[in-house]
Amino acid sequence: MPQSELDTTVRLAAFAYLRRLIESRDHPVVSWEELHSGFRLNGDIVPLIGASGIWKPALLGLPISVTTAPPVAGREPPYDDRQAEDGTILYRYRGTDPSHAQNRGLRQLAAERRPLIYFHGLSKGRYFASWPVVILRDEPEALSVRLQVDDAAILAGGGIVVAGEGDLRRAYITTLTRRRLHQAAFRQRVVVAYRGSCSICRLRRESLVEASHIVADSEGGEPRVSNGLALCKIHHAAFDQDIVGITPDYEVRVQSEVLDEEDGPMLQHGLKDMHGGRLAVLPHLEQQKPDRELLARRYERFCAAR
Repeated sequence: MPQSELDTTVRLAAFAYLRRLIESRDHPVVSWEELHSGFRLNGDIVPLIGASGIWKPALLGLPISVTTAPPVAGREPPYDDRQAEDGTILYRYRGTDPSHAQNRGLRQLAAERRPLIYFHGLSKGRYFASWPVVILRDEPEALSVRLQVDDAAILAGGGIVVAGEGDLRRAYITTLTRRRLHQAAFRQRVVVAYRGSCSICRLRRESLVEASHIVADSEGGEPRVSNGLALCKIHHAAFDQDIVGITPDYEVRVQSEVLDEEDGPMLQHGLKDMHGGRLAVLPHLEQQKPDRELLARRYERFCAAR
């Protein structure tokens, strides 16, 4: 198979593999193991991530992905650490030599308008995947390239992204992708801080644990762990609907009309028995524990909902 045809086949297969991974769960986070194990194509294993941030599997002549490493544990990463002023994603070269083989590979991808995958590290071993990503322009003097996310739907015809048009479309999609990235990053940081457990009931099934804002984005809440609670799906919904409230002293309260209801064991054990108790799981780091002032602000809303 000609190298260009093989390149197209591998990239389309990689995009399809990522799509299946994401569709198999209710969040866009993928693990190092899933990415490094990769997928099999005609008997060959194609890993999508490796030891280098600019990754080229043995089967290809050009990189297939670029990766931003996850933040250091316990340190809040900048909200827009890779967002350029013009809305593009800034990605740094490897090292300071523009002629390094990996940097030349990025330059060739830019020239041929071939897409790749961008993995943004959320926490150790967990990544947010964006694809297809186009290198909008190469900036060797700045030791970087500018990336934009394109619409995966344009791959439906079995082709590969080669057109230079669509900058406005990609700018819009990149903005939406960054928003989803921030949501995923917030969820991941909160769930990790609470060790994958619901802070109210201790449920430790990560697929059923979500990150809830104490004060919502729309109300001025910031995407910090201290503005979040890890809650199972039931307690997340109850907290959002002010059926359950949390005092600034980390005590759990349940609305009185719910306490007066008679129903099955889920109501009793899942909600009523939680009333009067304290949060069962909290982050180890003091700066990541729920902000008491934010809880007081949110608890006022809970009291007003009675």
